[in-house]
Amino acid sequence: MARAAYLECGRIVNTHGVRGTLRVLSYCDTEEVLAALPTVYIRRGNDYIPHRVLAASLHKQFVLMTLEGVADMDAAIRLKNTLLYAAREDIPTDESSVFVADLLGLSVYDADSGRLYGVLRDLQQAPASDIYEIETPAGNTVLFPAVPEFLDRADPDEGIFIRPIPGFFEEDGDAL
Repeated sequence: MARAAYLECGRIVNTHGVRGTLRVLSYCDTEEVLAALPTVYIRRGNDYIPHRVLAASLHKQFVLMTLEGVADMDAAIRLKNTLLYAAREDIPTDESSVFVADLLGLSVYDADSGRLYGVLRDLQQAPASDIYEIETPAGNTVLFPAVPEFLDRADPDEGIFIRPIPGFFEEDGDAL
């Protein structure tokens, strides 16, 4: 499966001051990752328009960002609620990192038996662990904790392999 060249990295939630600074909610692992990006992209149709980051700093749970071409409050206000994207190669990762965008749509299997449990439709990042939203072949949704005790591995090329507790994917003896 082809991997997206650009990944969602944040959303402009408001302006900050009168000189075009944007208040951005980070979708990255940390706000520091977003603040370190040299360029962010705004999607227009199928095109990704680059905007060089002139300055970025952390403020509470947000990133304050100044972009090339956004010089005043009027320009900044027009961008409110706009999604920002990053080029995949600009996001620092280590060997074991996997992007959420690469997991969505993958099949979820039993790590031991190979049984298909469904397809990963969404991933919610919670304080204790990620929560996988798995759509079963019957069309039901199961929320599954992606903790080391249950998650064997997540491989963007092969699928997601889990070890659920007995009965997790059964209801009254029937498969969900």
